[in-house]
Amino acid sequence: MSKFKDLQDFIRNKMRMSHIYQPVMLIELLQNNGSATVNQIARSLLDRDISQVEYYEHITKSMVGRVLTKNRGITEKYKDSYSLNGFEELSQDEVNQLVEDCIGRIDDYVSKRGEGVWSHRRKSSGYISGTDRYEVLKRAKFRCELCGVSAEEKALEVDHIVPRNKRGSDDISNLQALCYSCNSMKRDKDDTDFRGIAESYNDRQEGCLFCVMNLDELVAENELCYTRTDSYPVTERHTLIIPKRHVESYFDLYQPEINAIHQMLDKTKKIIE
Repeated sequence: MSKFKDLQDFIRNKMRMSHIYQPVMLIELLQNNGSATVNQIARSLLDRDISQVEYYEHITKSMVGRVLTKNRGITEKYKDSYSLNGFEELSQDEVNQLVEDCIGRIDDYVSKRGEGVWSHRRKSSGYISGTDRYEVLKRAKFRCELCGVSAEEKALEVDHIVPRNKRGSDDISNLQALCYSCNSMKRDKDDTDFRGIAESYNDRQEGCLFCVMNLDELVAENELCYTRTDSYPVTERHTLIIPKRHVESYFDLYQPEINAIHQMLDKTKKIIE
């Protein structure tokens, strides 16, 4: 069998897909005369990582875009786009010179700060073995242990509960799974232990009328709450929105549950109407 047939058979039939990594690496090798550096392959993976784009979209809107638009008035924002004020007044030579000036500021900043420029985006300041990373993610049921989002929706990172700069260890007992958003907000200033929060979403109480969904009365549901018709309606189409986790009161709900309930309110209103 030819090498082409071998590779095609592997790609089409034998490649076990747990993520997009294998085909992306093969594409990079195939398009670069059969070889590529680790850096080239990593960049190719990064190009396809939507979660990283979402992270920098957040940075653009909440930080740099806000500074240049509201604080400095250099840019303007319309819907989901930014524009440079007065750009039409610039010649091409002036544009080129301004780009060179920006590159010069970047080079100067990086030369002074070194690798610390991107330290906030490193998964950790040291090495965590693949085995430990997998165990932490498996223990968290592949969900962020703060907000509960699934690994299928956002990339998960292994976080040190007590940061290394506060003498936190690399022991698995000091590690937790956080999505990139929660981890970037936590950074290395906080040592809050979020383990157990994700698991608590499954809390149910035996004998509770609301902890068991009656499918005959079910109207709609999402991951964290459900809607059912009232068995003893006060008015026509009286409907209840109930969190799936057993809690004593509304004030014991986590923020993701509150968000889910508000979304369900809007959906249920439309169903009733």
